[in-house]
Amino acid sequence: MSTFDDRENAFENKYAHDAEMQFKADARRNKLLGLWAAELMGKSGDDAADYAKEVVKSDFEEAGDEDVYRKVSGDLGSLADEATIRAKMAALMVEAKSQLMKETS
Repeated sequence: MSTFDDRENAFENKYAHDAEMQFKADARRNKLLGLWAAELMGKSGDDAADYAKEVVKSDFEEAGDEDVYRKVSGDLGSLADEATIRAKMAALMVEAKSQLMKETS
C-alpha cells in the first residue's frame, strides 16, 4: 500500500471518528436539555427520563438543531424564551463534549 493510500485511510478513519463523536455529543446534549426542560416543567424521576428520551428522538426529524429547539420550546411554552433555550443548548453542548472526552480518555 502506498503512502497516499495510508494517508487516505487515515483521513477517512478520522472523518468517521469525528462524525461518530459529533453524533454522540448531539445525543448527549439533547438528553441533558431534555432533563433541564423536564425539571422546569416539574417532572422528575422516570417522567423526566422519558421526556429526555423524547427530546433525543426529536433530533431525527431533520438535520440540524431546529427540530430539537421546536420540541423543547413548544413543550416549555412561557417557561423559557428562545434566547434562554438556545443559550442552554450551547452550554450543554460544551458539557456534553466534555463528558464524552472524559469517558474516552
